[in-house]
Amino acid sequence: MIDQVFARGFKVLEELQNTQKEALYKASELIAEAIYNGHKFFVTGSGHSHTVAEEFYARAGGMACMVPILTSELTLVDHPTKSTYLERLVGYANILADLYHVSEGDVVLIASNSGRNAFPVDMALEAHRRGAKVIAITNMKHTLSTTSRHPSGQLLYQLADVVIDNCGDIGDASMMIEGVVAPLCPTSSMANAFIAQSIVVQVVCLLTERGMEVPVFMSANAQNQVNRNDEFFEKYTRVY
Repeated sequence: MIDQVFARGFKVLEELQNTQKEALYKASELIAEAIYNGHKFFVTGSGHSHTVAEEFYARAGGMACMVPILTSELTLVDHPTKSTYLERLVGYANILADLYHVSEGDVVLIASNSGRNAFPVDMALEAHRRGAKVIAITNMKHTLSTTSRHPSGQLLYQLADVVIDNCGDIGDASMMIEGVVAPLCPTSSMANAFIAQSIVVQVVCLLTERGMEVPVFMSANAQNQVNRNDEFFEKYTRVY
Protein backbone atom coordinates (compact mmCIF):
# COMPACT_ATOMS: atom_id res chain seq x y z
CA MET A 1 0.00 0.00 0.00
CA ILE A 2 2.98 2.31 0.32
CA ASP A 3 2.99 2.97 -3.43
CA GLN A 4 -0.70 3.90 -3.21
CA VAL A 5 0.04 6.39 -0.43
CA PHE A 6 2.69 8.04 -2.59
CA ALA A 7 0.34 8.01 -5.58
CA ARG A 8 -2.42 9.65 -3.55
CA GLY A 9 -0.03 12.31 -2.26
CA PHE A 10 1.33 13.06 -5.73
CA LYS A 11 -2.22 13.35 -7.10
CA VAL A 12 -3.16 15.93 -4.47
CA LEU A 13 0.01 17.94 -5.10
CA GLU A 14 -0.55 17.83 -8.86
CA GLU A 15 -4.11 19.09 -8.41
CA LEU A 16 -2.83 21.77 -6.07
CA GLN A 17 -0.26 22.93 -8.62
CA ASN A 18 -2.75 22.89 -11.48
CA THR A 19 -5.64 24.65 -9.73
CA GLN A 20 -4.29 26.85 -6.93
CA LYS A 21 -1.38 28.78 -8.44
CA GLU A 22 -3.41 31.96 -8.93
CA ALA A 23 -4.56 31.88 -5.30
CA LEU A 24 -0.99 31.23 -4.11
CA TYR A 25 0.29 34.22 -6.09
CA LYS A 26 -2.50 36.46 -4.75
CA ALA A 27 -1.82 35.35 -1.18
CA SER A 28 1.89 35.99 -1.60
CA GLU A 29 1.25 39.47 -2.98
CA LEU A 30 -0.97 40.38 -0.03
CA ILE A 31 1.64 39.18 2.45
CA ALA A 32 4.56 40.86 0.70
CA GLU A 33 2.67 44.15 0.51
CA ALA A 34 1.88 44.02 4.22
CA ILE A 35 5.45 43.21 5.27
CA TYR A 36 6.94 45.81 2.93
CA ASN A 37 4.72 48.48 4.45
CA GLY A 38 5.65 47.58 8.01
CA HIS A 39 2.57 45.54 8.87
CA LYS A 40 2.41 42.04 10.32
CA PHE A 41 1.74 38.63 8.82
CA PHE A 42 -0.02 36.23 11.19
CA VAL A 43 -0.68 32.51 10.76
CA THR A 44 -3.06 30.49 12.90
CA GLY A 45 -5.13 27.33 13.01
CA SER A 46 -6.43 24.81 15.53
CA GLY A 47 -6.05 21.07 15.95
CA HIS A 48 -3.82 19.62 13.24
CA SER A 49 -4.21 22.85 11.25
CA HIS A 50 -1.98 24.58 13.80
CA THR A 51 0.95 22.82 12.11
CA VAL A 52 0.61 25.32 9.26
CA ALA A 53 1.87 28.03 11.61
CA GLU A 54 4.83 25.81 12.53
CA GLU A 55 5.47 25.17 8.84
CA PHE A 56 5.85 28.90 8.29
CA TYR A 57 7.79 29.75 11.43
CA ALA A 58 11.06 29.10 13.27
CA ARG A 59 12.49 26.57 10.86
CA ALA A 60 15.31 26.60 8.35
CA GLY A 61 14.20 28.58 5.32
CA GLY A 62 11.33 30.27 7.14
CA MET A 63 10.76 34.02 7.32
CA ALA A 64 11.53 35.46 10.73
CA CYS A 65 9.23 38.43 10.14
CA MET A 66 5.94 36.61 10.69
CA VAL A 67 3.91 36.03 13.82
CA PRO A 68 2.42 32.62 14.65
CA ILE A 69 -0.78 32.76 16.69
CA LEU A 70 0.10 29.39 18.15
CA THR A 71 -1.26 28.76 21.64
CA SER A 72 -1.00 25.35 23.28
CA GLU A 73 -4.71 25.05 24.00
CA LEU A 74 -5.46 25.09 20.27
CA THR A 75 -2.95 22.31 19.61
CA LEU A 76 -2.91 18.65 20.63
CA VAL A 77 -0.26 19.24 23.32
CA ASP A 78 -2.50 19.50 26.39
CA HIS A 79 -5.19 16.96 25.50
CA PRO A 80 -6.23 15.36 22.19
CA THR A 81 -9.77 16.76 22.29
CA LYS A 82 -9.19 20.04 24.15
CA SER A 83 -8.63 21.95 20.92
CA THR A 84 -11.76 20.37 19.46
CA TYR A 85 -13.86 21.96 22.20
CA LEU A 86 -12.05 25.29 22.13
CA GLU A 87 -12.22 25.72 18.37
CA ARG A 88 -16.02 25.61 18.73
CA LEU A 89 -16.01 28.29 21.43
CA VAL A 90 -17.44 31.56 20.11
CA GLY A 91 -15.39 34.62 21.03
CA TYR A 92 -12.06 32.97 21.80
CA ALA A 93 -10.47 34.14 18.54
CA ASN A 94 -11.42 37.72 19.40
CA ILE A 95 -9.37 37.47 22.60
CA LEU A 96 -6.32 36.24 20.66
CA ALA A 97 -6.71 38.96 18.04
CA ASP A 98 -6.62 41.44 20.91
CA LEU A 99 -3.61 39.85 22.61
CA TYR A 100 -1.63 39.71 19.37
CA HIS A 101 -2.72 43.20 18.28
CA VAL A 102 -4.07 42.30 14.86
CA SER A 103 -4.35 45.71 13.18
CA GLU A 104 -5.26 47.53 10.00
CA GLY A 105 -2.96 46.60 7.12
CA ASP A 106 -1.99 43.22 8.60
CA VAL A 107 -2.60 39.87 6.92
CA VAL A 108 -4.01 36.89 8.83
CA LEU A 109 -3.67 33.43 7.28
CA ILE A 110 -6.14 30.99 8.82
CA ALA A 111 -5.89 27.25 8.23
CA SER A 112 -9.00 25.15 8.79
CA ASN A 113 -9.74 21.98 6.89
CA SER A 114 -13.52 22.15 7.39
CA GLY A 115 -13.78 25.92 7.88
CA ARG A 116 -16.92 25.39 9.93
CA ASN A 117 -15.90 25.99 13.54
CA ALA A 118 -16.20 29.18 15.57
CA PHE A 119 -12.47 29.84 15.91
CA PRO A 120 -11.55 30.29 12.24
CA VAL A 121 -14.79 32.11 11.44
CA ASP A 122 -14.44 34.45 14.43
CA MET A 123 -10.79 35.12 13.58
CA ALA A 124 -11.70 36.05 10.01
CA LEU A 125 -14.56 38.29 11.13
CA GLU A 126 -12.41 40.00 13.75
CA ALA A 127 -9.47 40.45 11.37
CA HIS A 128 -11.74 42.19 8.86
CA ARG A 129 -13.29 44.32 11.60
CA ARG A 130 -9.79 45.53 12.43
CA GLY A 131 -8.93 46.27 8.80
CA ALA A 132 -6.71 43.24 8.15
CA LYS A 133 -6.81 40.97 5.09
CA VAL A 134 -7.67 37.28 5.45
CA ILE A 135 -6.18 34.30 3.62
CA ALA A 136 -7.88 30.93 4.12
CA ILE A 137 -6.38 27.49 3.60
CA THR A 138 -9.28 25.07 3.61
CA ASN A 139 -10.68 21.92 2.02
CA MET A 140 -13.37 23.13 -0.35
CA LYS A 141 -14.81 19.67 -1.00
CA HIS A 142 -15.29 19.21 2.73
CA THR A 143 -16.50 22.70 3.60
CA LEU A 144 -19.11 22.70 0.84
CA SER A 145 -20.46 19.41 2.20
CA THR A 146 -21.11 20.70 5.71
CA THR A 147 -22.74 23.51 7.70
CA SER A 148 -21.24 26.19 9.90
CA ARG A 149 -21.00 25.85 13.69
CA HIS A 150 -20.75 29.63 14.01
CA PRO A 151 -23.86 31.63 15.00
CA SER A 152 -23.53 33.66 11.80
CA GLY A 153 -23.95 30.53 9.70
CA GLN A 154 -20.83 31.46 7.74
CA LEU A 155 -17.90 29.29 6.71
CA LEU A 156 -14.29 30.44 6.62
CA TYR A 157 -13.98 30.52 2.83
CA GLN A 158 -16.89 32.96 2.61
CA LEU A 159 -14.95 35.50 4.70
CA ALA A 160 -11.52 35.28 3.06
CA ASP A 161 -9.95 37.74 0.63
CA VAL A 162 -8.01 34.80 -0.84
CA VAL A 163 -9.04 31.15 -0.60
CA ILE A 164 -6.51 28.35 -1.10
CA ASP A 165 -8.05 24.90 -1.52
CA ASN A 166 -5.87 22.09 -0.16
CA CYS A 167 -7.62 19.76 -2.64
CA GLY A 168 -8.43 17.09 -0.06
CA ASP A 169 -11.34 14.69 0.29
CA ILE A 170 -14.31 15.06 2.62
CA GLY A 171 -13.03 14.18 6.09
CA ASP A 172 -9.40 14.61 4.94
CA ALA A 173 -8.52 10.90 5.06
CA SER A 174 -8.48 9.52 1.54
CA MET A 175 -7.80 5.77 1.31
CA MET A 176 -9.89 2.73 2.17
CA ILE A 177 -8.52 -0.65 3.19
CA GLU A 178 -10.69 -3.74 3.16
CA GLY A 179 -11.75 -4.68 6.68
CA VAL A 180 -11.22 -1.16 8.08
CA VAL A 181 -14.30 1.00 8.54
CA ALA A 182 -12.62 4.41 8.56
CA PRO A 183 -10.49 5.84 5.75
CA LEU A 184 -6.77 6.42 6.19
CA CYS A 185 -4.13 8.77 4.75
CA PRO A 186 -5.18 12.36 5.46
CA THR A 187 -3.74 14.62 2.78
CA SER A 188 -4.09 18.10 4.30
CA SER A 189 -0.66 17.99 5.95
CA MET A 190 1.03 17.09 2.65
CA ALA A 191 -0.77 19.85 0.78
CA ASN A 192 -0.40 22.46 3.53
CA ALA A 193 3.37 22.00 3.68
CA PHE A 194 3.67 22.71 -0.05
CA ILE A 195 1.25 25.63 0.21
CA ALA A 196 3.26 27.20 3.02
CA GLN A 197 6.63 26.79 1.35
CA SER A 198 5.32 28.02 -2.01
CA ILE A 199 4.10 31.18 -0.31
CA VAL A 200 7.34 31.71 1.63
CA VAL A 201 9.50 31.46 -1.46
CA GLN A 202 7.23 33.72 -3.50
CA VAL A 203 6.97 36.34 -0.74
CA VAL A 204 10.74 36.42 -0.31
CA CYS A 205 11.15 36.82 -4.09
CA LEU A 206 8.65 39.70 -4.18
CA LEU A 207 10.28 41.50 -1.27
CA THR A 208 13.79 40.96 -2.64
CA GLU A 209 12.68 42.46 -5.96
CA ARG A 210 11.64 45.55 -3.98
CA GLY A 211 15.12 45.79 -2.49
CA MET A 212 14.19 44.50 0.95
CA GLU A 213 16.56 42.23 2.85
CA VAL A 214 14.27 39.52 4.20
CA PRO A 215 15.24 37.82 7.48
CA VAL A 216 15.32 34.06 6.89
CA PHE A 217 16.12 31.43 9.50
CA MET A 218 18.98 29.01 8.92
CA SER A 219 19.29 25.56 10.48
CA ALA A 220 20.32 25.82 14.11
CA ASN A 221 22.34 22.64 13.54
CA ALA A 222 24.34 23.90 10.58
CA GLN A 223 28.11 24.21 10.93
CA ASN A 224 29.44 27.70 11.68
CA GLN A 225 25.94 28.99 12.40
CA VAL A 226 26.51 31.54 15.17
CA ASN A 227 23.87 33.88 16.62
CA ARG A 228 22.09 34.58 13.32
CA ASN A 229 18.79 33.07 14.39
CA ASP A 230 19.12 34.49 17.92
CA GLU A 231 19.18 37.99 16.47
CA PHE A 232 15.97 37.30 14.57
CA PHE A 233 14.28 35.81 17.64
CA GLU A 234 15.24 38.83 19.70
CA LYS A 235 13.90 41.23 17.07
CA TYR A 236 10.74 39.49 15.91
CA THR A 237 9.59 36.80 18.34
CA ARG A 238 6.56 37.76 20.40
CA VAL A 239 6.87 41.42 19.64
CA TYR A 240 3.22 42.24 19.09
